Amino acid sequence: MIIGNGLIANLFKENDREDVVFFASGVSNSLETAKTAFLREENLIKKTIEEHPEKVFIYFSTCSIYDSSKNDSPYVNHKLRMERWVEELCPRYLILRVSNAVGKGGNPNLLMNYLVNSVLQEREITIHSMAKRNLIDAEDIKNITLALIDKAQFNRIINLAYLENFSTAEILDVLEEYFDKKAKTQFMKSGQSYLITIPEVENYFTENHLIDKKEYVLRMLKKYY
Repeated sequence: MIIGNGLIANLFKENDREDVVFFASGVSNSLETAKTAFLREENLIKKTIEEHPEKVFIYFSTCSIYDSSKNDSPYVNHKLRMERWVEELCPRYLILRVSNAVGKGGNPNLLMNYLVNSVLQEREITIHSMAKRNLIDAEDIKNITLALIDKAQFNRIINLAYLENFSTAEILDVLEEYFDKKAKTQFMKSGQSYLITIPEVENYFTENHLIDKKEYVLRMLKKYY
């Protein structure tokens, strides 16, 4: 059972299961402030759990929780509150905190979509020199999630992120090479970086030979752009 129609939800269309709820609907914009948007997700979570208490509830949360610059943001506080709801109401659940997903389609404001479009359309990109973000291939999100379900790794919170963070400059270097196009940039000495630990999923990347940062970005570009 799939709840949602965005990038994450669409990953599981061919792997839908009657005994699992893939809950990937709700607030996805980290800049959201409207209480109605948060309430909509909260009500949908409660309703889905009440109607399907026998199913494993997979909730896709966010690694933005670890970003100290967003500690007081309505979005992060909402996601933490939803995580608590899932923990309290679900007999069997899995909370997956996802970093910056890269896949086919999705919101144009997603990091990789924004950077690719800016390079191709020759729009100026402001680079916060101290900022780093974590990119993860949407296909890897799907593969890891299904593996966790098969292993019955329930009633826990797990980070779904790549082995290392990327600076915007690192990502743009690969984009420029791939598209053979120079990015228009201006640098600001600012930005945040935060550590994401992935002990439960680290082996996935090593076993699948996905340990080279540059090659990982190139792989995603070839698949989706």
